[in-house]
Amino acid sequence: MAFTFIAIVGGVLFLFCFFSALLRWNEVRYMKKNKGLPPGTMGWPLFGETTEFLKQGPNFMKNQRARYGSFFKSHILGCPTIVSMDAELNRYILMNESKGLVPGYPKSMLDILGKCNIAAVHGSTHKYLRGALLSIISPTMIKDQLLPKIDHFMRSHLSNWDNQVINIQHKTKEMAFLSSLRQIAGKESSRISDSIMPEFFNLVLGTLSLPIHLPGTNYSRGFQARKAIVSIVSEVIEERRKSQEIHKDMLGGLMGNDDESRHKLSDEEIIDLVITVMYSGYETVSATSMMAVKYLQDHPKALEELREEHLNIRQRKKPDEPIDFNDLKSMRFTRAVIFETSRLATIVNGVLRKTTQDMELNGYLIPKGWKIYVYTREINYDHFLYPDPLKFNPWRWLDKSLETKNHCLIFGGGTRLCPGKLVTRYRWEEVGGDKLLKFPRVQAPNGLHIRVTSY
Repeated sequence: MAFTFIAIVGGVLFLFCFFSALLRWNEVRYMKKNKGLPPGTMGWPLFGETTEFLKQGPNFMKNQRARYGSFFKSHILGCPTIVSMDAELNRYILMNESKGLVPGYPKSMLDILGKCNIAAVHGSTHKYLRGALLSIISPTMIKDQLLPKIDHFMRSHLSNWDNQVINIQHKTKEMAFLSSLRQIAGKESSRISDSIMPEFFNLVLGTLSLPIHLPGTNYSRGFQARKAIVSIVSEVIEERRKSQEIHKDMLGGLMGNDDESRHKLSDEEIIDLVITVMYSGYETVSATSMMAVKYLQDHPKALEELREEHLNIRQRKKPDEPIDFNDLKSMRFTRAVIFETSRLATIVNGVLRKTTQDMELNGYLIPKGWKIYVYTREINYDHFLYPDPLKFNPWRWLDKSLETKNHCLIFGGGTRLCPGKLVTRYRWEEVGGDKLLKFPRVQAPNGLHIRVTSY
């Protein structure tokens, strides 16, 4: 009995010493290779501190800042990373992208979205693919084609909700995905949506994960989902080439309906751009729409003002007349609700940059190829910028210029029209009891359920 107890204690001590030594070895390894790094910890070999980062989220960041300050090193999402929580430094980093910094998306995201996605390339290739993408979303096309399509889709998507309990998280995810698929694949979207949608949801989960190919992991499932999506889109491309029919949708534009198009793309480039377009606005649109529904339910005054704004727009139009570009620009309070929802729910926690050369930042030498995580979450709750920051107050945005940024209306339009269509057609109440998580993604693990009735 005593021997067994001693053996167990000895085994525990051995494992403790072994793992402590492994952690220390990993720290020393980086210190020897890279002099002048900021303080911090690198975690386990290969895994780094990804598990702690994804599970603890903001608490992980606060704990590290308490130990090492607002500028520290770590290893997250498969890459050695410098985390900056300093507002002034973050501003400098974001304003100086051309000076040794480029977008630095997580390895898992770049792997799963494809090597030809616009986020993965730089220089002349980026310029070429960006030109191809912009050629299919010109201002004229947005106003004349995309916006009416979004309006028509939203009418259809919100029909038949009366007297039902709706999982609004699932519905907003469907909305974001199906809306973009309709614009990409046109009339064929209804045929392929059932097979491609579950694969797309798995792909999204894989883009923010530890990039290790093990069966059953989100990363592995994301890769398998990508293969399935590539197969489905490839089949559509092949069918279109055989039929030689002209399609006035995004896929048709990328394939080159116009034989004189300056942007001749390979099938691989076309497919990666299609996946990128579907992915780009999906999470921001779906999460913002879901949280807007929740916040509006909790704040009746904001809900009533939003409803009034959209009813005033509808009174100027015929019953089936779609929303146009001028209507969209006139949605001042809707815009304010979206901005406030994005701020309070922290839809975006930060942005990643990658160093293209050894560079000095904040007095430290950052090696070439390292990621810099510009952590912006806490800026959203800065009481100097936003008085009473934990309060949902969309009116705070009404004194902001409406033209501060050029928003991509393919996705921004959907975000504005979703709550607008909903508030003019239905009233709702939360069923209650649903848990919300805000890191690393804004989500309700068991759904967010509302009971819907028509006016």
